[in-house]
Amino acid sequence: MSLVIKNLQRVVPIRRVPLRRKMDMVRSILGVKNFDLGIICIDNKSIQHINRIYRKKNIPTDVLSFPFHENLKAGEFPQPCSADDYNLGDVFLGVEYIFQQCKENEDYYDILTVTATHGLCHLLGFTHNSEAEWQKMYNQEKLVLEELNRYTGSRLQPLSRGLY
Repeated sequence: MSLVIKNLQRVVPIRRVPLRRKMDMVRSILGVKNFDLGIICIDNKSIQHINRIYRKKNIPTDVLSFPFHENLKAGEFPQPCSADDYNLGDVFLGVEYIFQQCKENEDYYDILTVTATHGLCHLLGFTHNSEAEWQKMYNQEKLVLEELNRYTGSRLQPLSRGLY
């Protein structure tokens, strides 16, 4: 199924091809390649607005996920009832925020990939509201990124390190 990457901001240049290539690999690793996924790149103002509405936090952030299948438990696969149900949901990347948070020695596109992977894990029911949930999510991200690293020669690490 399709992976749609939409750039709705003009603050930070985005090359969609490298992000698409890596996220297609991540979808394969997770076994969800036959589900639609939207990745939307937005600026600080837009992600702050969405964060305020949906999370009651009036600050920009790196990623917000909106699952199509809302009640999945961590690691569960959606059980589509029809062709229209082959959708994971949307991941909003605060690309301006991510760019501002990047350290000197970090590759911006690597961090985008890690952040999008984190968002995709949220679409699959992973959370980090407790230490036990954080550990599950961290382990899943680590597993996925280690596999991606084998394919690409990268050295990506989970975003959720230290989030709980």
